[in-house]
Amino acid sequence: MKNTVSKKNMRKTISDQLYTVLSALKERLGEKKFEKRIKKASKMLVSGIKRTPKKKAGVTHKKAAKPHKKTIAITATN
Repeated sequence: MKNTVSKKNMRKTISDQLYTVLSALKERLGEKKFEKRIKKASKMLVSGIKRTPKKKAGVTHKKAAKPHKKTIAITATN
């Protein structure tokens, strides 16, 4: 299943959310200016989002174990 969302869809959802939140400004700016500013703001917000590539589950190669050095046991003789 695909978890990533395209930038186009992200931009649309952001612009919809900005439109609902800032609808009071629409009366002051006018419809055309308001739409342009919402579009610019959503583009700027989406451009700051960086995609992270999916990590591949690769096979890790373990290094071969080195043979241990033989220890010499010296016994004390008196």
